[in-house]
Amino acid sequence: MELNTYDQRLNKLKNFIEEKEVDLLMITSPVNIFYFTGFYSDPHERFMALVLERNKNQPYLFVPLLDFEAAESHSYVREILTVSDSQDPYQVLESKVGRKPTSFGVEKKNMSLYQYERLNQWSPVRDWIDIEGFITSQRISKTPEEITKIKKAIDMIEEVMEAGRKKVQVGMLEIDLLAELEYQMRRVGSDGPSFSTIVLTGKNSSLPHGQPVTTPIENNDFLLIDMGVKTEGYCSDITRTFIVGEASAKQEQMYNTVLESNQKAIESVKINQPLSKVDIAAREWIKRAGYGDYFNNRVGHGMGMEVHEEPSVHEKNADLIKLGMVFTIEPGIYIPNFGGVRIEDDVYVNEKGEVEVLTTYPKKLISVG
Repeated sequence: MELNTYDQRLNKLKNFIEEKEVDLLMITSPVNIFYFTGFYSDPHERFMALVLERNKNQPYLFVPLLDFEAAESHSYVREILTVSDSQDPYQVLESKVGRKPTSFGVEKKNMSLYQYERLNQWSPVRDWIDIEGFITSQRISKTPEEITKIKKAIDMIEEVMEAGRKKVQVGMLEIDLLAELEYQMRRVGSDGPSFSTIVLTGKNSSLPHGQPVTTPIENNDFLLIDMGVKTEGYCSDITRTFIVGEASAKQEQMYNTVLESNQKAIESVKINQPLSKVDIAAREWIKRAGYGDYFNNRVGHGMGMEVHEEPSVHEKNADLIKLGMVFTIEPGIYIPNFGGVRIEDDVYVNEKGEVEVLTTYPKKLISVG
């Protein structure tokens, strides 16, 4: 990524705090810090924050002492302050800032009650300003550089899917296939899974977010695999449903209904149209086929540095589809005590305002085992 990309992002942040008259802005979400600095770390219980003061030109980054070398190597923000395990981070923050802010910009969803109380002890704040919406509005439209990284993550997970498909055998346990898939994720060079890998067979496949257990893969069952990887800070997310052996007429009907629903939703992605239309297009097709009671979740979610981010693609979201958006389209049918089908693609609203399907793994019903 070009260095001026971070300049542009930070300048927008500076303009935001000037416009909103925010004395002090503090970003603590590791992903948002990565977005503005290029440095990512999970600090666990330790303090990490990107801080920007109004009327000051340069931000500064607080990191745990043990992360200093990594931050120095990767952060575009060059003023890096360390906090050791024996220091009080809020005293370090106070000594750096000096003056007491009366308006404070924070990500309210990411802020704990403990942080709120500690900051209030330092400076009783008159105005708490939520900066989450502004950051989301910046992150929701991906740049070409970001799309390149997302495509790389998708290419990796599709290679994993194909390698895993070839390993499937009747009698293999869900957890054994899970282990094989996550080994393949490392083999292809990713940083690891972008979320907990889902491998479900038989009746278990009716659980949209079920956990793999010791259930064996058996003939004539569905095998649902939902997984993604992270690489260079960006995620992929794909689901394919296979059939072990031969499908029954009911299984084929279920599968084809979901496949058609997936396609209807993709075709409905139009620039400046409500996101709700995408969900409705998928949902109406499934309802017409008589499976409306078995599709109870939204059709998709945004994806980028996080595997679940804005926008939320559901039937009541009136927000408009914008250039640069990336989101999943993943209709499904889940029949308790029978099985489930989900087909998930990652789509991108490109520079021409057209929908581009980034996932390329085949969507026909494939027999495995």
